[in-house]
Amino acid sequence: MRYEYKLKKNNIIMKTVLNVVLIACIGLLAYICYGSIMGPIKFDEERAKRERVVINRLIDIRKAQVEYRTANQGVYTASFDTLINFVKTQKIPYVAKEGVLSDEQLEKGMTERKAMSIINKAKQTGNWREVESEGLTNFRRDTFWVSVMDTIFPKGFNADSLRYIPFGNGAQFEMTTAVDSSSKSGVPIYLFEAKAPYEIYLNGLDHQQIVNIKDYAIKLGRYPGLQVGSIDIPNNNAGNWE
Repeated sequence: MRYEYKLKKNNIIMKTVLNVVLIACIGLLAYICYGSIMGPIKFDEERAKRERVVINRLIDIRKAQVEYRTANQGVYTASFDTLINFVKTQKIPYVAKEGVLSDEQLEKGMTERKAMSIINKAKQTGNWREVESEGLTNFRRDTFWVSVMDTIFPKGFNADSLRYIPFGNGAQFEMTTAVDSSSKSGVPIYLFEAKAPYEIYLNGLDHQQIVNIKDYAIKLGRYPGLQVGSIDIPNNNAGNWE
């Protein structure tokens, strides 16, 4: 009797242990399955969040480069020091407009340049008859010089941040310029690009996921990261997310 009781007790203990192990295994499998599903989802969510910030910074770089090009005979700069100094210290023309030319005036050959010539002549001579006869009394085009910082960026913008890749722990954007002279007209086309690789702004996220999206981009012949402009093909400074 004592032996049977002991055997029965051992069987109960073994069943209990097996049940605990089984439950633990089920829990582990559930956790692995959950991780395999939620891992990529969380990665994509964080990637999208970071890329929105990086894209905004690239757009800021593009805005600064476009203004720099306008003020410097059509060329861009490959130097962040130069670009940031331009944003901080330089001024660009701003045209305040009042009034528009009517269809009738346009049909008669009036242009904005001609209209301003008539108005400027009147300012110099004090004779406003032609201005009145041409119907330009309320037409104005006044040019003011305003700072780059105040014109293209919001109040409180930190120009020094232009060079840094968000979430990059101090890493800087790669910025390059080039000249394309292969056009049929022979007129040189000035180009620039700024880019941030996946492994920089996604640093700290799942390494294998980063490797996967990088390999996928390379297979498609795309830059493995975010990029604005191109020194290979004129693209009107488009971003590769657009």
